[in-house]
Amino acid sequence: MKTQFFLLLRENLRISVRSIRSNLLRTVLTILIIAIGITALVGILTAIDSIKSSLNAQFTNMGANTFSITNRQMRIHIGKRKRPPRLKEITFRDAERFSREFNFPARVSVFTMASYVATVKYENLKTNPNIQVLGVDDSYIFVSGYDIKSGRNFTTNEILMNSNVVLIGSELEKNLFKQKENPIDKMITVGSGRYRVIGVLKEKGSSFGMSGDKRCLLPMNNVRQYFSRPDMSYTISVMPLKSTDLELAVSEAEALFRKIRKLNLQEESNFEISKSDNLVNMLFDNIKYVTVAATIIGVITLFGAAIGLMNIMLVQVSERTREIGTRKAMGAKSKIIKQQFLFEAILIGQIGGILGIILGILAGNAVSSFTDGAFIIPWVWIIGGVVLCFFVSVASGLIPAIKASKLDPIEALRYE
Repeated sequence: MKTQFFLLLRENLRISVRSIRSNLLRTVLTILIIAIGITALVGILTAIDSIKSSLNAQFTNMGANTFSITNRQMRIHIGKRKRPPRLKEITFRDAERFSREFNFPARVSVFTMASYVATVKYENLKTNPNIQVLGVDDSYIFVSGYDIKSGRNFTTNEILMNSNVVLIGSELEKNLFKQKENPIDKMITVGSGRYRVIGVLKEKGSSFGMSGDKRCLLPMNNVRQYFSRPDMSYTISVMPLKSTDLELAVSEAEALFRKIRKLNLQEESNFEISKSDNLVNMLFDNIKYVTVAATIIGVITLFGAAIGLMNIMLVQVSERTREIGTRKAMGAKSKIIKQQFLFEAILIGQIGGILGIILGILAGNAVSSFTDGAFIIPWVWIIGGVVLCFFVSVASGLIPAIKASKLDPIEALRYE
């Protein structure tokens, strides 16, 4: 039984290849139409998957398993809707108490923005007044996803003693130390104060127009002393030791901070808790519309390819009418004739599908290379493309195959 099946399969393949060769141009055009549809589908979806992977990696490096407690952002309310509680800055005392009393297994960091428009100088070189200066503790670089390129992090003693030491971003190193000298232990001016460089942060890149490499990190107490202002608010960042505990940590943090703020059960929280993956989730939500659009484009193209394939198979039936008549006269059953034409349609569809998948993977990864995305092979879309081409081929070839199988052998032999 198996031997007969393989013999039939080989015979169908031989006839299909011969038919393709005899109508090479027409078949190649049909294959290209199918390939373009699959390329559009697989290519765009591969690029999207690669971009998603790149975004996930970047946000992980930025501390994607963290959440922050900040003072509530301004919201606009129209009409007689209930207004949120009055904005209230997070004081150093609030932040310090939270850091001391939060017993969840997590790393906690407290920091504040000292200035967005500072100028940094080294000897006769200085930057534009667009440098961000942050007052941080010794846990900040771990929670925020920074790494030390050279030098070291702050010590606890330097934080407590208001030491005039600084960590600088990689872009500041390039702009201020153009002679490639070692910046460690060099004295620079940040605002009106002089600080000794103890470390350089690894390059982190820009996000939404703000560079994480044009920053100066100063000890928290130093900023409280020299950059103090009445409305200064602090940010608390928390990174659970286990990423799976993020939601639980958020709940624990909210309960503790409400207690610190002395809020009763009926009062709305006058602070904001934002998870660092909210932004990437928002981007993914927007990307899904691109995925839907790409799928629709690919399906429409494949629908056109299906019509073209059906047309070529109907022409094949007309051109091979005498051949079909001869086969039927020699004893070929209608079932065999139908299988041969259906097999030919499937073969053409699969050739187009494989070509489209290869081009789609190359095109998708070429696009993702502009975002520094990793090369990926989208097995889900590959399998989906093969299955889709199979159904397109069957749908396109079924009507011509049935028409061929129903031809009367005598009329077919008389066909000119």
